[in-house]
Amino acid sequence: MRIDADIGAELKQAGENASEVLRVALTRLRGRIALVSSFGAESAVMLALAAEIDPAVPVLFLETGQHFPETLAYRQELARVLNLRDVRDLQPAKKQIMNRDPEGQLWAFDPDACCALRKVEPLDEAMIPFDAWITGRKRSQAATRQGLPVVEATGDGKIKINPLISWTPRELDAEMTRRNLPRHPLTLRGYPSIGCAPCTRPVGEGEDPRKGRWAGQSKTECGIHVRAAG
Repeated sequence: MRIDADIGAELKQAGENASEVLRVALTRLRGRIALVSSFGAESAVMLALAAEIDPAVPVLFLETGQHFPETLAYRQELARVLNLRDVRDLQPAKKQIMNRDPEGQLWAFDPDACCALRKVEPLDEAMIPFDAWITGRKRSQAATRQGLPVVEATGDGKIKINPLISWTPRELDAEMTRRNLPRHPLTLRGYPSIGCAPCTRPVGEGEDPRKGRWAGQSKTECGIHVRAAG
């Protein structure tokens, strides 16, 4: 997909102002854009900002079947509090689960294959009707994300928009407090980044927030954000 020149100019003019980036994206690309959310530790701010502009924006949640129960409860709570009208739970195909991970242990010996089955493939299918998607990635989350742009092209011809790239954990925390947003219950137990239960652990003070994801492995991303630009 190519962003129309006028939309691209508006996004460029918005700079790193998250509210303005979202306003342009959700109004000018309405019907062509979805918001992908993990309903994790920092998800509430993005969802709140988006809901103010368009509470009917499609919100895609990867329901892997391996989430903490707290995450599933939090997904329900945030959708209700923010009046999100179109939250879609994306699940791996049952046939694929039976063929490739019938015991639910694929994460233990091939986490990349597990993420492909439970995240990458369901999201790829769900994104077919859309030309663009919004993510909650931030430069402060990890060293591997420090070069993130606001708008990026992906290898499948779609556009990815990252409105919160310049926000720090302190700013996010302050905004959640100001808005009185519900917090993911696991954040109080040392989980600053929350993925599937088998592959997520708490982190120690001063550690990279994503150190608890796939701990002890070289893996740093689930796969939905590693497609090369084209």
